Amino acid sequence: MKINELILYREPGHKDILEGMTALIEPEKGYMPNPYEVAGALAEFSAAHGFKGNLWHSFLAYVLATNENAFSMACEIRGAVEGTVNALALHDFAIFKRWFDCDLASLDDLLGIHVFSFLGKYESTGTHSTVFNRRIRDNIQALSEELSKAETESQWHLIMTEFYRRFGVGKFGLHKAFRIEHKERPVIVPIKNIEHVYLDDLVGYESQKKKLIENTEAFVEGREANNCLLFGDSGTGKSSSIKAILHKYYDQGLRMIEIYKHQFQDLSDVIGQIKNRNYKFIIYMDDLSFEEFEVDYKYLKAIIEGGLEVKPGNVLIYATSNRRHLIRENFSDKEEVREDMHRSDTVQEKLSLSSRFGVTIYFGRPEPKEFKQIVVTLAKRAGIDMEEEELLLLANKWELSHGGISGRTAVQFITYLKGTRK
Repeated sequence: MKINELILYREPGHKDILEGMTALIEPEKGYMPNPYEVAGALAEFSAAHGFKGNLWHSFLAYVLATNENAFSMACEIRGAVEGTVNALALHDFAIFKRWFDCDLASLDDLLGIHVFSFLGKYESTGTHSTVFNRRIRDNIQALSEELSKAETESQWHLIMTEFYRRFGVGKFGLHKAFRIEHKERPVIVPIKNIEHVYLDDLVGYESQKKKLIENTEAFVEGREANNCLLFGDSGTGKSSSIKAILHKYYDQGLRMIEIYKHQFQDLSDVIGQIKNRNYKFIIYMDDLSFEEFEVDYKYLKAIIEGGLEVKPGNVLIYATSNRRHLIRENFSDKEEVREDMHRSDTVQEKLSLSSRFGVTIYFGRPEPKEFKQIVVTLAKRAGIDMEEEELLLLANKWELSHGGISGRTAVQFITYLKGTRK
């Protein structure tokens, strides 16, 4: 059975490896790939993904876990589904199972080489994945082991249905955060290495974190929730709070897409790509602000509220800014005498964007006492053994020459201490 006999999974990922392996397992007249090249490609793929054990099984499990098709996406949303699509899935699973049942040691005997048997019991001292995190890698490895124990394609059908229901499928099922690349059309691309920040890492700002948590929990639980604007002084934890929210609710189906203001024209297209997926998406805009001459904010206004198309219920917008009203304001906006006869209209135009965020949370610079508490807490977490008086004296000297009192300054000071103390 060949790849071109697949129906739903007809466009599998990493098709070159799959074509090479299946051609070796079930040779065709006139075509025989180089087995050493195929084995090398499979080994390189597995090393990048952190797989071990039977690399052929892990590869096939990865292909199944990442293929977005009518069956996998339906199971992602509803779990077990009814209809003809199940018969089509069973047809494909029978093909995959036949490939899966190939004994790599026997393949070596067939080819007269001694290569693939190593890939059937691959061991590695380092199983770090450069493609996705350990949790994802472990889920795929567990899937491959479960499929290896299944005796029929019907059992495969049950296993894959449950996997898609629990973990989703494709890039949205595997990854937490995404960015936008503009090719012929906007493409949502996974961010493979993201900063791991947790709410407990952020010292202070308890009321702000509580407000953010309440809104996000309502969102992931399917209740009514608002778009959210975090504004205030720089270095106070606005961006870190949103990153921490992603880590806290990722297991409940929360995903985040980072977008910049020069990409606002792509917002409608991006939302169209995610509105029917079984995830909750936060579109994240960091350090959002506009100068007077910039008009990109009008695209954002229309998306949030004002356009003909309703924003889907699985999408919210979270933004951070140092400006309360996002758009640069001048005293001239409020002067009674100016060229614009309708000065109130000008002011309202600038305020209308920020007013579309139902939740606004202010992050102000900490007071000196709060700054000291942040420094002391971070020092304890970092294992820095120093008299508190000396620690705070050095912290005060540091902040005077490094931008003043803020949570960011405190973190930078502790990083400095960790790097200079032995």
